[in-house]
Amino acid sequence: MGLVAALLTGAAVVIVGAVAGVTAAALAAVSLFAAARRPSERASALAWRWLAAGSATWLVGIGVRPLADGTPFVVTFADLVLLAGTAMLAVGTGLCAVRHARGQALLRDLADAYVCAASIFVIGWVLLFGPAYRDAGDAGTFAVTLASPLLCLVLACAVGPAVVPARRSAWPVGLAALAVLAAVTASETVTALARLTGDAPPLGQVWLAPAAFLLLAAVAWSDRTARSAVPDESQDGTAWDTGPEETAEEPVEEAEETAEPEPEEELVGQTASSLVSAAPLVLVVAAAVVVLLKVLGGGVQGPVPVLALVSVSVVVVLVLRLFVVLMEVGGLRRLVDLGERQLHDLAESTGDVVLLCDYDGVVREIGEGVETTYGYRPEELVGGRIFDYIHPEDVPAIQVALRAMSLDEEPEEGAGTCMVACRVRASDGTWRPTESVATRRVRGEELLLVTTRDVSDQEALRNQVAHLTFHDGVTGLPNRAYFEERTREVLARPGVCPAAVVFLDLDGFTAVNDSVGHASGDYLLGQAARRLRAAVRADDTLARWGGDEFAVLLEGAADAQTAVDMAERLVRTVSSEPFRVADRDVALTASVGVAFADEDVSSADLIRNADVAMARAKELGGRRVEVFAAHMHTDVVRRLELAADLQRALLENQFAIEYQPVVDLATSRVTAVEALVRWWRGSTFVPPELFLGPAEDTGLIVPLSEWILREACREVATWHASSWKIGLSLNLSARQIMAPRFVESVESALSESGLPPSALTLEVIEEMLVEDAEEVVNRLSELRELGVRLAIDDFGTGYASLALLRQLPVDMIKVDPSFVSGLGRDETLTLLTRTIVRLGHDLGLIVVAEGIERPEQLELLREMGCTRGQGFLVARPMAARGVDSLMHSDMPSMPSGV
Repeated sequence: MGLVAALLTGAAVVIVGAVAGVTAAALAAVSLFAAARRPSERASALAWRWLAAGSATWLVGIGVRPLADGTPFVVTFADLVLLAGTAMLAVGTGLCAVRHARGQALLRDLADAYVCAASIFVIGWVLLFGPAYRDAGDAGTFAVTLASPLLCLVLACAVGPAVVPARRSAWPVGLAALAVLAAVTASETVTALARLTGDAPPLGQVWLAPAAFLLLAAVAWSDRTARSAVPDESQDGTAWDTGPEETAEEPVEEAEETAEPEPEEELVGQTASSLVSAAPLVLVVAAAVVVLLKVLGGGVQGPVPVLALVSVSVVVVLVLRLFVVLMEVGGLRRLVDLGERQLHDLAESTGDVVLLCDYDGVVREIGEGVETTYGYRPEELVGGRIFDYIHPEDVPAIQVALRAMSLDEEPEEGAGTCMVACRVRASDGTWRPTESVATRRVRGEELLLVTTRDVSDQEALRNQVAHLTFHDGVTGLPNRAYFEERTREVLARPGVCPAAVVFLDLDGFTAVNDSVGHASGDYLLGQAARRLRAAVRADDTLARWGGDEFAVLLEGAADAQTAVDMAERLVRTVSSEPFRVADRDVALTASVGVAFADEDVSSADLIRNADVAMARAKELGGRRVEVFAAHMHTDVVRRLELAADLQRALLENQFAIEYQPVVDLATSRVTAVEALVRWWRGSTFVPPELFLGPAEDTGLIVPLSEWILREACREVATWHASSWKIGLSLNLSARQIMAPRFVESVESALSESGLPPSALTLEVIEEMLVEDAEEVVNRLSELRELGVRLAIDDFGTGYASLALLRQLPVDMIKVDPSFVSGLGRDETLTLLTRTIVRLGHDLGLIVVAEGIERPEQLELLREMGCTRGQGFLVARPMAARGVDSLMHSDMPSMPSGV
């Protein structure tokens, strides 16, 4: 009855174990197959499938084992299926590893696996298998029965070293799979012992493998595993091929998530790696202790040669492993020595000085570059302190930095490096600016590796750049940026600072560049700068503002007269004697403006005020000093606003043309009209003298004159079409004559209107013929070739009229109103007017008298033989419709025609 009960109990245990194992393995297989289909598990899908297939195969084997145990065979079909499933589980477990060893690393892992398996076998033999072998009696049956757990042990030890150090998302599943292998190994060992002894397996063994499979099924769906991504390739740069289904591009977020491990994962991974590395030695020691205790306790049972053979093989493997490690250490040492030599050679080739010192600054070792850079022999410096060669002002800061490095026991990343800048004394006694980098803990000692570079050239370059930034390259004086900054500093001083700014412009300098070239112009500016530097006080700031303008900042000016005296002295300095340029003497004058600082003025406003005063002095003819007054700035603003309004008026057609008749003084008939521009800004009339100057300065006179020319030609052409052959006179500005395509614009206006060129008379003043005479005469000659008539306006007020009358074929001269106004009252003016009229007649020119306002003027002009005239007495300027009323009619006879 006892034997039957034992058999029934054993059968029940086997059946319960089979049912539990099948159920747990089935759950694990289903869970792993499902997990492998998740998008987030593409990188680990192959491992998941191997584990699922191994679980399914294992459940088949465990399911049929109760049936196969009744056969007379020692190893049944169920055992082979179980071994196949265990092998699949081992492959899947290995695929969960982050690192896949190759070459020497693979051999090392295999050696460790063998040592671990052999050590565990020795321990198992001494404690379990030895007594079982004695009871079995048949060595062949014993060996076959023991083959299954040994193979499971070998597979577990083979994949364990690769899985345990993993620290990525596949780690939990890998560990769970490794636990399954361990549980299967333990279960197969217990089963083998039960077969050898004939006893029923213990009940606890039934739940060992099922519990591991349930753990594997659960871990496959854990949060950590759900974040899996591409395998880590940081170890050897390779990744497992996941098959055609897994070649799709991985999500960027997943790749980034596993790019760097978390600090906790890194720490756990390092701990696991350490345990794996120590495991073979620990197991060897454990096996040796167990054998020793067993020998001391009564001897080892079973075939001792097997145990000895295994032990010897372990020792041989360990010796070989130690030999390989020693070779690797020697190779690493050679690489370290080579790296140090290369680092030393690199440091010497860069020209930097490399030294080793302690935290007290005592030099332990120094490179040979110190002799080339600073003139010291290395042996002179070894044993000395670096602070003896550093500038005393820089020593405290360096000592603080070194002390901070020495006290920081566990520096953060980058905290073990210190960058310092200081001055080092060379052997010749000069102080050289240097930049150094100190790195702590060299060669395991508390030393500093210091790399020092001489930056004297860079410092000189920086100083040169700073000088060029704030100084003018032509004159060597401070430039505009320096002057503005200096003015701000002076005005920012507490209290009222008596200061003044003087602006100086060289009159006529543009002609120097045009005549002798810009290089000679720069040479003249250098001479002017030296003269001005000698004229100002040592405490004053003289700068070149730009072009031919200079600025002086007078600090501590006692009163306004001091600044004015300085300004007048600068004018005299410039004009005292000619400048010698290009083998010729060039005489220049200066226009100077002065502005004074007060509590409310800013530096920018002070400089602007001096510039405005200088511009005022230039407008008044130059070679003078003007002191800034508030109305000057107001005038400038008004002129700017007027210029803006002029541009707007051109776009909005706010201009109109009036015509002042020119009459034949003998017949009182209208022979021509002079076109005059008028500006109505809204309902306000703007006199021509207020806007023609700003228009000339801004260049708007060019489009305005072109508009007047086109409109006047069109109107006079209309009168010509009505059989009234009347002439048209227009005044030309200097900018209009010098404008590009000026002659083409005149030709185009005549062509578009249909006005004959002979009906158009263009007037120029004598000053325009004196300035840029050659260019102006060439332009006017081109107009003359078109058939356009030319006239000299305001004749008698210029300086070269008679000479130009021979060069330029003019048709008409117009007597300036200043001569006509004195007729009958001033005998000198009357005589000059008579002379001009006689000169015009002798040269065959038409003489037109301007500004006729009194009857006696008209009588005297007729008596002198002047042919034509215009003025308020003859006719006032009028619109085109007013001229229409005069068509084909004579002007009233004098003097009743007023």
